[in-house]
Amino acid sequence: MAARARGLWRTAGLGLTLLLGACATPAPDAPPPRGAPAPAAQAFVVAANPLATDAGMAVLRRGGSAVDAAIAVQAMLSLVEPQSSGVGGGAFMTYYDGASTKVTVYDGRETAPAGATPDMFLDDGGRALPFATAVLSGRATGVPGAVRMLAEAHRRHGRLAWRELFGDARRTARDGFLVSPRLGRFLASGRFPESSAPDVLAYFARPGGGLLRPGDRLRNPAYAGFLDRLAAQGADALYTGETARRIVARVHQGPLASSMTLADLAAYRPVVREPLCAPYRVLLVCAPPPPASGVGLLELLGLLERTDVARHGADDPRGWYAFAEASRLMYADRDRYVGDPAFVDVPVAGLLAPDYLDRRARLIGERAGPAPRPGVPAGASHRGADRTLEPTGTSHFVVGDSRGNVVSMTTTVESIFGSGRMVDGFFLNNQMTDFSFTPRDADGQAAANAVAAGKRPRSSMTPLILLDRQRRFAGAVGSAGGNAILAYVGKAVVGAVDWGLPMQQALALPNLIARGDSFQGEADKLSPAVRDGLAARGVVVRPGQGEDSGLHGIIVRDGRLDGGFDPRREGKVAIAPR
Repeated sequence: MAARARGLWRTAGLGLTLLLGACATPAPDAPPPRGAPAPAAQAFVVAANPLATDAGMAVLRRGGSAVDAAIAVQAMLSLVEPQSSGVGGGAFMTYYDGASTKVTVYDGRETAPAGATPDMFLDDGGRALPFATAVLSGRATGVPGAVRMLAEAHRRHGRLAWRELFGDARRTARDGFLVSPRLGRFLASGRFPESSAPDVLAYFARPGGGLLRPGDRLRNPAYAGFLDRLAAQGADALYTGETARRIVARVHQGPLASSMTLADLAAYRPVVREPLCAPYRVLLVCAPPPPASGVGLLELLGLLERTDVARHGADDPRGWYAFAEASRLMYADRDRYVGDPAFVDVPVAGLLAPDYLDRRARLIGERAGPAPRPGVPAGASHRGADRTLEPTGTSHFVVGDSRGNVVSMTTTVESIFGSGRMVDGFFLNNQMTDFSFTPRDADGQAAANAVAAGKRPRSSMTPLILLDRQRRFAGAVGSAGGNAILAYVGKAVVGAVDWGLPMQQALALPNLIARGDSFQGEADKLSPAVRDGLAARGVVVRPGQGEDSGLHGIIVRDGRLDGGFDPRREGKVAIAPR
């Protein structure tokens, strides 16, 4: 069966050429599309928490669009999965229009305040601050972007009124919800600096002492009140007025106060971008461009196409070895070159050029050697070595409506509970710590991801849309997980497309993150034969750290939707009947 499924996806010499920005973006003043339903289109939601999935499906049942449902999902995740994402953070959305078959990227990445400086995470001696110090500081928070981005996507693609999209989240905030096992584990672990933040301790305090446990009811009237204003006032409820004043006041408190101002919040604008689209097997894979890391994911897939990974299944160490070595090459390039394209030239075309991929793939030998050096793609400028410390965090979900429109969205407050600081019932992000703490390397070369005023930090988020050769929707996938996101999403694509696994099994495959000299992941989930085979090739997998993946996705097989959620989380797949 697996061999037959693999055969459905494989191809030889299709002649598909690299497409950069091939999916046109509608004009800024274009009305939301009202095209006829795509044939056999079904509504679906896959998210990391059942309450979020249900909130999205409720909007779809009322005739809402995929973007409408995405807004409801995000509003609920901010409440029930606050350790991962929220209205105080940022997001990337890759959007497929079922009527036009166009793909558009909505960039809601946070921005550095106008007063941010390259040395803001250095101590008086010029040394990088400890991450635990930086993440709890006022300087950790960037100007949040998720809400403005969702408002812009709704302006273009919404069908229901904005005010109608927050009801489930408001009711749940007022009535309360049961703390989930996963949220309870984060509260009990004490592993993360934010676990001891005053706002975290106050919000999750348990009557009688200690922190809430799984099964305890948590109410958030402050968040319910904010959602009332957000529903009535639109995105301005966060970027101006009382909430904006409270955000600025909170980040100005020590230690290491922020320079953020009300003007920074009022000036935030999302960016509508062309996607990066490139062929993989019989599919066209579309991903967000820099400052997101879609170029890294597409480079990884391009390298894998030049290996024999598709000939080896999940039980064969040869396939995992090819995946590990391709990952190391990709990360070396991604870490060196990717940053905000408004501030640095990112050699996107050079990184994805067939001759460059050929040269890089030839570096994959029979045995893993030292950490690979970054390549020199066409258009590359000299860049300093990167010193970004990107923690785990984030959430991913996918939504499709009955008209064939699809949202693939990765959303984050960065680290666990963001900066640990709350305003109006939601956590503020610590996205500024996604910049390189050290702006220059020992040779004086500037890092592509150095801090600058107004700059968007590099992101590992890679929400994908997959199309077939007729540009019909073929799937969507993305993940949480800090810099490991690219490895997680790459693994899912290999599992579902090359190895022919059902989406649920592809997402559940063991995680293997190969970056530099490090091989980390779920060593205990790899079979002894795979572990031994990898070790014989110089790849010794050691247990990883953090919250692991948060993969959620769906793929079209034989005209049917095959959805899956990451078993490491608490997700739910909901697909409307035909």
